[in-house]
Amino acid sequence: MAYALELEGIHKAFGDFVALKSIDLTIESGELVCFLGPSGCGKTTLLRIIAGLERQTRGRVIQDGRDVSHAPPAARDYGIVFQSYALFPNLTIEQNVGYGLVNRRRARNEIKARVNELLTLVGLSAEGRKFPSQLSGGQQQRVALARALAISPHLLLLDEPLSALDAKVRERLRGEVRGLQQRLGVTTIMVTHDQEEALSMSDRIVVMNQGTIEQIGTPSDVYERPQTPFVADFLGKVNVLRATALGEGRYRAGTVELDLPVDGFAAGESVRIYLRPEDRHVEGDIASLPNRLTGKITAIDYLGTFCLAELACPGLGQPLLISYSLNQMHDLGVRTGNEIQFALRVDRVRVFAERAST
Repeated sequence: MAYALELEGIHKAFGDFVALKSIDLTIESGELVCFLGPSGCGKTTLLRIIAGLERQTRGRVIQDGRDVSHAPPAARDYGIVFQSYALFPNLTIEQNVGYGLVNRRRARNEIKARVNELLTLVGLSAEGRKFPSQLSGGQQQRVALARALAISPHLLLLDEPLSALDAKVRERLRGEVRGLQQRLGVTTIMVTHDQEEALSMSDRIVVMNQGTIEQIGTPSDVYERPQTPFVADFLGKVNVLRATALGEGRYRAGTVELDLPVDGFAAGESVRIYLRPEDRHVEGDIASLPNRLTGKITAIDYLGTFCLAELACPGLGQPLLISYSLNQMHDLGVRTGNEIQFALRVDRVRVFAERAST
């Protein structure tokens, strides 16, 4: 099977510093894949290697079955959108979008038709005669996207394309970019440190940490079924309970015993239990459920449609963050100082050995 992109053993060192360590990845045609991770994890370096803007120390880059490992950027079939837009301020919007086609010496009528098509596609058909400084940040980013797509690339590279925009515009453009990518069917790689962006836009997420890939999966895979402590801790909010395995799926956290469907740890082994604030039952017949706890609300972080309540649970030895919807806050009396019952949703709990969590 020919993949849109294959990375084989990509390694990159800057002197003594190793930025990427033997990265292997395949991307199928039409996918939108996000490289997600903290600053310095190597995601931008990996994108630059794919683009030919950086040369790997070793390893191969194969695009559509063609080895482009040592090919210059101009010989690789991609369009790229940078965080800074990188529009030419002295050119009109039409001229910016058609720039790549002019360089390829396409016919004038072909360029005009393609520019009009793309400006209509990104909702800027009436702005073609304006200059970049006359447009908003969101409009400029759409122009940059249209320019990248003008040459009909088989691969679209997005380097944190929405990070310079304010939250409202960023949220709206997420949907627009994703919808456009799906309509065109262009294989896309996006670098981001924004978790919401990655979860809402991508077919698959590549979670990176310290130059390595921690996990590759769909948004639901990496969020609900993290394979490493780093992924569990990096994505979203999470409670981490230090505990001791008792064998046969039993664990002791503080003086509280928990029955979890996760085995494979020897009795006496130190572990960490990872559960998200939403991994709980707070309504219905709580008294009949296993892993039932009572906690006193010590603080509430009100976030509009939901809140995060910090609960002190006797015997647990550490506070827990539990989420409640706005309706649950009112119906269940979620207020500072109140005691409240809940039970852990054991189907979503993850358990890792202490040595793997450090």
